Amino acid sequence: MHISIIAVGKIKEKYLQQGIDEYLKRLSAYAKVNMIEVKEEQAPEELSQAEMEMVKEKEGERILSQIKQDQVIVALAIEGKGMSSEGLAAQMERWGTYGQSNLAFVIGGSLGLDKRVLNRANLLLSFSKMTFPHQLMRLILLEQIYRAFRINRGEPYHK
Repeated sequence: MHISIIAVGKIKEKYLQQGIDEYLKRLSAYAKVNMIEVKEEQAPEELSQAEMEMVKEKEGERILSQIKQDQVIVALAIEGKGMSSEGLAAQMERWGTYGQSNLAFVIGGSLGLDKRVLNRANLLLSFSKMTFPHQLMRLILLEQIYRAFRINRGEPYHK
């Protein structure tokens, strides 16, 4: 399986990068995983709704330029479908079984994802109704992908 994580912005916190590196190392036994960072649009703290949409559009263009035609796109979105770890594992197993083994998980910037990215997605996935920092979501996502592989292989880890 080939998995891309397309994310807006760079990881600045050393502790997050260490966690991400650890899960990338663990995942290497199960899949080819690559991280693709796209530039975060600089914007002032206070934005009008129109300015927010412009920021999301620019980031969305950068995200869409990284998506390949044959990829199954999973966009992380608060309004998406909630799943258990077992549910994500089962969905990933189904994609693999039906020849859809090129996945891309998309994490937007602090304002979320552009509607074109959401429309391109095969699945909108919500980890919670809570808001998490988009940098932290990379680590959480990688841990859940790793957990999914362990569940699907019946390997100890999932509790």
